Amino acid sequence: MTSPARVSRPMALAGGAVLLLALCLVALTLVRPSSSAPSATAAAAAPAETSADVGFARDMAVHHQQAVEMSFIVRDRTSDVAVRRLAYDIINTQANQRGMMLGWLETWGRAKSSPGPPMAWMGHTVTPRDGALMPGMATDTELDALRAAKGRDAEVRFLKLMTAHHRAGAEMAQAAATAAGTDEIRNLASGMVLGQRSEIALMADMLRERGATA
Repeated sequence: MTSPARVSRPMALAGGAVLLLALCLVALTLVRPSSSAPSATAAAAAPAETSADVGFARDMAVHHQQAVEMSFIVRDRTSDVAVRRLAYDIINTQANQRGMMLGWLETWGRAKSSPGPPMAWMGHTVTPRDGALMPGMATDTELDALRAAKGRDAEVRFLKLMTAHHRAGAEMAQAAATAAGTDEIRNLASGMVLGQRSEIALMADMLRERGATA
């Protein structure tokens, strides 16, 4: 038969361990920073409101959103394997990049949109035209024509619109890669330049195959 003393000691040790663990959890809860707002360190390190980093992230997120929209449109208006594959690539790549940029804006404590004009960070003055907010973006009229097109007509319209879109996007990304102060934006923008220039060359070949040019 085990004595009461030999039973109570392990139980006391276990109780003490539980109490210590509970105190540690309480301490962690008290010192853990809120996930709903940037930390003081992150806020201090955030790029300025007027920086190329913030301006590029906002403008390119809008630019990318239209590229994704056009890719969804053409995907449903052609059965051509090459065009649909390109559309899927653009959807996946640019939607992912857009999410990254919006995430950085949130981390920096910056609004995801600005009341000021687009591309001010590049020193450009842009006048929106028929829904096209920035260079390279399709107008509302062009988007309506793409939605109404089918087959080869839809393919050619898409390839021409996306070529113009990519050219302007690559120019914007090159400016950001040079002017940005954060590694995140510099690296992302540099990758965009290479990726979009590669797709411009691909689309030029695809247009020639369809008897058209950019």
